[in-house]
Amino acid sequence: MNLPTVVTDFINAQNNFDSEASANCFSETGIMLEEGKPYTGRAAIQGVLKETNEKYQSVMKPLKYIEDGTSSVLSAEVSGTFPGSPAVLQFHFTLKNNLIDYLKVNG
Repeated sequence: MNLPTVVTDFINAQNNFDSEASANCFSETGIMLEEGKPYTGRAAIQGVLKETNEKYQSVMKPLKYIEDGTSSVLSAEVSGTFPGSPAVLQFHFTLKNNLIDYLKVNG
């Protein structure tokens, strides 16, 4: 599977529970929707990623990637300490200047 470098970097950082490296995959004004709530900017994204990493200790296994211009969807098996683990989730990315500008995750 051929993934953009920033998506691969995000997956690796998440799988290593490195919220700082994960947040650095986002643009300065990047937005991440977590459980329907928007987090804007690297500091806010790092904070929510740290919290979810500590709470769920989830790891991602990429299954499928579809790209359409600057938008893409990664389907990944996510396993961790959350109810219903493992689950297949879709990560909807918008990339800008080789960084994540927007990310929404749903099941």
